[in-house]
Amino acid sequence: MHHPQALRRAVAYAEADQAAHIVLLPTIQMHSVGERMMISFFQAMFIFPGHRPWKVCDPASPDVLGVGAFNMVRRAAYEQIGTYESMRLSVVDDMRLAEKVKRAGMRSVAVFGSGLVCLRWAVGATGVMRNLTKNFFAELKYSVPFAMGAAVVILWLHLGPWLGIFFSSGWARAGYAAAMVSLLAIYIGMGRRTKISPAYLLLHPVATLLMVATMLISTLLTIGRGGVVWRGTFYPLTELRRSQSR
Repeated sequence: MHHPQALRRAVAYAEADQAAHIVLLPTIQMHSVGERMMISFFQAMFIFPGHRPWKVCDPASPDVLGVGAFNMVRRAAYEQIGTYESMRLSVVDDMRLAEKVKRAGMRSVAVFGSGLVCLRWAVGATGVMRNLTKNFFAELKYSVPFAMGAAVVILWLHLGPWLGIFFSSGWARAGYAAAMVSLLAIYIGMGRRTKISPAYLLLHPVATLLMVATMLISTLLTIGRGGVVWRGTFYPLTELRRSQSR
């Protein structure tokens, strides 16, 4: 749902900032504990290099961000990157658009606009998992080693501090406690934008396991099928991998 002023404000911002591509981050509507738990975790992952919103506008940073709810690109920039014809086999096409714009040396920005774009992205925790099943392996470049490594790293970063608090001792426990404080700070910071209580940190281990499960399911389904099924159409894995290099 778009506020009547959303487009006007986005255009005005893009003109003032001389941006070729602008992402207006949506206000996500959440109606269950599962949705808040999963989306809190999902957003916490954006603090790591790759998709940090505050680094998107930095030309020296490789970070990119695209959001299907609101991607706006200048016509000249869109034609320069080859339009959607150049990424027609991109499963995560919103991210691919942002990546191509920035790779071409044009300015990309991600902005907040509370209430300008509202989105009910998923229904329940299982809905979030279903939405990500199609995308996760594609975001990992269809690489099985990358997917396995990412699963290990996520478990280590997001589940490790909890295990360390309970099973370590001495100064080692202090280190894990510091990690937990950092995680709490992330939840507090995100909560200012998302209106999700920092208390959802207590469900972080559950969200971690569900996210890793989603990643592995995405990988296994894509490999098992030999491709991706999206809206009734089958896209072979060989073609999808080939499109990654374009």
